Amino acid sequence: MTGAPATDTDTIRRRLTRGRLQTATEEPSLIKWTLITLALAFSLVFLWLPLVNVFAQAFAKGWQAFVRSLTEPDSRAAIRLTLTVAAISVPLNVIFGVAAAWAIAKFEFRGKSLLTTLIDLPFSVSPVVAGLMLVLLFGRQGYLGEWLDARGIKIIFAVPGIVLATVFVTLPFVARELLPVMQATGTEQEQAALTLGANAWRTFWNVTLPSVKWGLIYGIILCNARVMGEFGAVSVVSGHITGQTDTMPLRVEKLYNEYQGAAAFALASVLALLALLTLGIKTFLEWKQARAYELAQRSGELQL
Repeated sequence: MTGAPATDTDTIRRRLTRGRLQTATEEPSLIKWTLITLALAFSLVFLWLPLVNVFAQAFAKGWQAFVRSLTEPDSRAAIRLTLTVAAISVPLNVIFGVAAAWAIAKFEFRGKSLLTTLIDLPFSVSPVVAGLMLVLLFGRQGYLGEWLDARGIKIIFAVPGIVLATVFVTLPFVARELLPVMQATGTEQEQAALTLGANAWRTFWNVTLPSVKWGLIYGIILCNARVMGEFGAVSVVSGHITGQTDTMPLRVEKLYNEYQGAAAFALASVLALLALLTLGIKTFLEWKQARAYELAQRSGELQL
């Protein structure tokens, strides 16, 4: 009977302390609403108006012209190539990202800081420079060009070159999302599983992977979004061969330069829809994760 009042008192004290901290950190209303207004105005001018304009221009000549632009053979080939590159690049980055994050977060080895730095390399190198690097390596006049040409292997101005360029540019996304999550979870769970007799592979599937699933999902979403919209590196290695090596962003540029504005905006609207879909999925997953955390927190408070 004596434990319940003490528990209630502790709970009330924690809530009062939390309320005082929230009050102490609140900004004055004028500053708060000024910042909100500036953020909304910036989003309206630089994000929403261009997005609305893309769809307005796409349907400027009517629904039939919109559908005709998307079903044109070269545009269909660009959509198909973009989806193909995404289907290859995203799994490759997932494999590398999981392996790299797992190695960095869970093990100690020589060259660990170098590996961490190399993961961030695509962020500091221009995509155009990355594409040029691939041309110098695998192009006909490149270091490996003659050897590849003699064996009938074509990388530059072909799908393999586009995949390589895309993988390089999107390399950090999955690894960088997973790394802080794996570092935060530590190695205690894996050590406990190994102590209980689980092998390394079972420990990875049943312990490590479930604990980082949200970070992995975020990384995949961001990686896929960048794959779909990559332009610079792909532009260098693709050769702009219509119907063969034009991805959706390259096809949009080509149509616009050929004064086919409605067709260019129609294809651009597909990219915009994919971006909105990606954003919607990411927002839903973040809300679901926050909801699960809130429910767990409330459950803990009720137990106290």
